[in-house]
Amino acid sequence: MRQEYYQEHTFTKSSFPQSNIRGIEFDSCVFDSCLLNQLDLSDCRFLDCTFRNCDLSLVNVTRSSFQDVLFSHCKIMGVTFSACSTFGLAFRFEHCQLQHSSFTKLKLKGQSFKACMLNEVDFSEADLSASIFDECNMERALFHQTNLEKADFRTSYSYMIDPEQNRLKRAKFSILGVEGLLAKHDILISK
Repeated sequence: MRQEYYQEHTFTKSSFPQSNIRGIEFDSCVFDSCLLNQLDLSDCRFLDCTFRNCDLSLVNVTRSSFQDVLFSHCKIMGVTFSACSTFGLAFRFEHCQLQHSSFTKLKLKGQSFKACMLNEVDFSEADLSASIFDECNMERALFHQTNLEKADFRTSYSYMIDPEQNRLKRAKFSILGVEGLLAKHDILISK
């Protein structure tokens, strides 16, 4: 018989039930070194959970709920977070690879990305106001009609953000990052 609810349980690489994961609720659980890549995690609920050293690449998170979830040192490539439930949506990413993932149209005020690879991540039409991008590689990340007011990019790099296509009021950038705001104008900037 399949268990539908896990509370304060620690899953390790060898103990995670990989057969049928859809629709399961996880409360205050820890996922440590789990290989979850390409699994169907749709309709799941993750409340106050921590993922450490996990591979969540290409997982399906349709209608899944993430409330107060920490992802640390995880590989989370190609995940469409914009398909998950927006109710209570709150997560943090530390030292994660998020290449090719999508956060389009999500309300993520105050979101925290610390030392993450955000290459080719799609943030189009998202609300990332007051978010912190700390030491993140943002090469070819897509920002279009994105609310970045009061966001902090001072320690991140390789981003290209068009101030005419995004809301940047009171956003913070380092002097070295100014080049990423002017890239579309093909201006040469000397250091």
